[in-house]
Amino acid sequence: MTQKKKILFLGESYRADAITWMNGLREFGDFEIITWELKSSNSGLNRIKRLFEFKLALLHIRKLIRQHNPDMVIAERTTSYGFLAALSGVEPFAIAQQGRTDLWPENSILLPLKRAIQNYAFKKATLIHAWGPVMTISMREANVDMTKVMVLPKGINLNSFHVAAKNPVTTMNAIVTRSLLPEYRHDTILKAFEILNREGVDFVLRIVGDGKELQNLKNLAKKLNIDQKVIFLGRIDNRQLPELLQQSNYYISMPITEGVSASLFEAMAAGCYPLVTDIPGNQSWIQHRQNGQLIEVDNAKMLAHEIMWANQNNETIQTAIKNNRDFVEKNANYNVNMKIIADRYHELIHNFKKR
Repeated sequence: MTQKKKILFLGESYRADAITWMNGLREFGDFEIITWELKSSNSGLNRIKRLFEFKLALLHIRKLIRQHNPDMVIAERTTSYGFLAALSGVEPFAIAQQGRTDLWPENSILLPLKRAIQNYAFKKATLIHAWGPVMTISMREANVDMTKVMVLPKGINLNSFHVAAKNPVTTMNAIVTRSLLPEYRHDTILKAFEILNREGVDFVLRIVGDGKELQNLKNLAKKLNIDQKVIFLGRIDNRQLPELLQQSNYYISMPITEGVSASLFEAMAAGCYPLVTDIPGNQSWIQHRQNGQLIEVDNAKMLAHEIMWANQNNETIQTAIKNNRDFVEKNANYNVNMKIIADRYHELIHNFKKR
């Protein structure tokens, strides 16, 4: 019996993106996955503890390598775990940029150090993942060897998301599924729906997720007199999400930065018409007033106006819903894309074993 190939995953194993990545490798590559991550969070006083922990990280990783002898290392974030993967001594290794750029925040005093660390990781990596075209922009700016870059999203499980027949309704049902953090600009969404409310538009706005902005957003909804129409669902079981999306007409997401959004793919697969910010991460997938709408960052008035335009152009919306489902099936099918990624890893391991 052939022994399973082992992969050491460096990154936050609890994150949904990481879980999707690892589960896909187990399912389509029959890999055994070993994980390691920093224990301290990257916020407040814990940040100092995390930096100290990062200094000792390589000792722990190399001990794990001696114990398990992995065939390959993979890591998320080019400026942290990706750098550790480059120092681990294991080849081949793959790193994944998580957002439009990992050099974030852009005004950080540590930016020169982060850039140097990232450049080292890029140079040493066997394979670099860009989960979407927007990520290649910063890679080209960093003079990355693009022959090492694999541009492919992990995809979503299309067996879970279906386009349900939506009966004509007089009440607008909109949904937001992003974490309640400042960079996702839920306040802009609430202000837009306050405008719709004043215009006499009947709606229900469901906000899925949790985060430090929860109470502030609840207070804002009350201040705007729309709290009776805004439902904060909190963190939900992922198995509930497909049905919530199917019940909704519009998917709304207003982040100030975006890499590749699985949430957007899920909405497109479930027949939600997307209204998202006009930033590179969304421009890769959405063409304005064709298969969705692109909204200026922090522009509540424009968002309200574009929702009303969508409400008055049902034929365009229905065509977009069908085309979006076709697009996701072709470009973001988890079963297809993760099989391609798993096969690539096996190929890399095989080639390094022959050396």
